[in-house]
Amino acid sequence: MKSCYVNIDRLTGVLELEAADDIKIGDCVISELDKGTCLGTVVSEPADTVREDLGKIARKATEQEILDHYLLKEKEKYAFDFCKRKIDEMALPMKLLSTEYLFGGTKLLFYFISENRVDFRELVKELAKEFKIRIELRQVGVRDEAKIVGGLGNCGNTVCCRRFLNNFSIVSIKMVKEQGLALNPSKISGICGRLMCCLAYEYETYLMLKKNFPRIGKRVQTPQGEGKVVKHNALNATVSVQLDEGKEIMLPLKDVSALEVPKGNPPANPGDKSKPKNDNDRGQPGEKQPNHDQNRPRNDSPRAPGKERQHTSRDHNRPRNNNGQKKGNNQ
Repeated sequence: MKSCYVNIDRLTGVLELEAADDIKIGDCVISELDKGTCLGTVVSEPADTVREDLGKIARKATEQEILDHYLLKEKEKYAFDFCKRKIDEMALPMKLLSTEYLFGGTKLLFYFISENRVDFRELVKELAKEFKIRIELRQVGVRDEAKIVGGLGNCGNTVCCRRFLNNFSIVSIKMVKEQGLALNPSKISGICGRLMCCLAYEYETYLMLKKNFPRIGKRVQTPQGEGKVVKHNALNATVSVQLDEGKEIMLPLKDVSALEVPKGNPPANPGDKSKPKNDNDRGQPGEKQPNHDQNRPRNDSPRAPGKERQHTSRDHNRPRNNNGQKKGNNQ
């Protein structure tokens, strides 16, 4: 089975689809996607693939179909302006991003962004009355907004989501820390306000390179003495170590070896000369000791009104004489 890449539209992006052998770069093809029938342009030659979950190119588009499709695209500007005007008239809390006619004019899509749920039923009625085709409004997130609108990233290039990213992966602060980057929001955030997608590109590589590194804070032995690890440089395979005397040095990973801490003893701290306490250290005489009985569970549940505590011993139920002694049976 062979596949090729097809550029569908700004929001869908480039998709890998199953293709026939006669497909070539530049062909306009028709494919069936989740949102409906779409027309796209082939951007790569067919090549062998082992994937079985791909969509399929239905056929090549005719010249008349291509012409009709581009005539529909020219109408998208009017549809956008009309919808934007109705949103302002109804004072709806939503921002319109884009409009899209599907192939053949079977459906008109409106993409918008909003922080809250929007009741746009009246808006849909106005749009259906004006365009007389099936109308669909789709709410998207801030990352999809960046993909639709486009822009330049911190690197100076067009944002990745506009060029080639079809699916947004999860990006976390852990990825930033693992790569040794400063937690500066202006440098690690994209135009969407979220963490940049490119932070996930090299994350697995950093994990692989740092697999043999001693962890931050680990006591190590160096040619210049003992110290603790304070920084990693995975790409250069170097480690920054703060010696016990306070000096910080950078060494190749091969010159650093971890120190084994004896079991049962805490790590030694050069600045702390006090003896570590053990289980046999009970404190000095006269020193207040913790009361372990305080940790024992108690039954403090209140008794029902009118009920007295019940005694299980018989002696407690025997009447007492005037001397306070319990009366027994006469012998």
